[in-house]
Amino acid sequence: MKKTASAVWQGDLKSGKGTISTQSGALKDNPYGFNTRFEGAPGTNPEELIGAAHAGCFSMALSMMLGQAGLTAERIDTTAEVTLDKDGEGFSITAIALTLKAKVPGADDNQFQQIANQAKEGCPVSKVLNAQISLSATLES
Repeated sequence: MKKTASAVWQGDLKSGKGTISTQSGALKDNPYGFNTRFEGAPGTNPEELIGAAHAGCFSMALSMMLGQAGLTAERIDTTAEVTLDKDGEGFSITAIALTLKAKVPGADDNQFQQIANQAKEGCPVSKVLNAQISLSATLES
């Protein structure tokens, strides 16, 4: 399976503008630029998109692994906070903090924590990232 996404950029770094699109059409010509990445202007940025991809991938991996344990989540709510730090002349994504709140009938907290950590390690997006990945997991009743 292969999926594609594309970016078009015009201009210099600070005043230039770009758009990001995905094969599925979920994103189509979404604007991004220096101001959306570093100054909080409306629009997206690569770190936000990596966070969304990581949260989505982790949630699906957790659902699969819970199913393998005979459990079905009523709700999985994952947030990924991506840290972009100055690194020499450029920048690096140094950390991603996953925060999970899930309602899983029949699960005990110890089993839930073990499965959540396995999902953190096993999801394909976690495997591709060269960043410290942490997980705070809460099993809700």
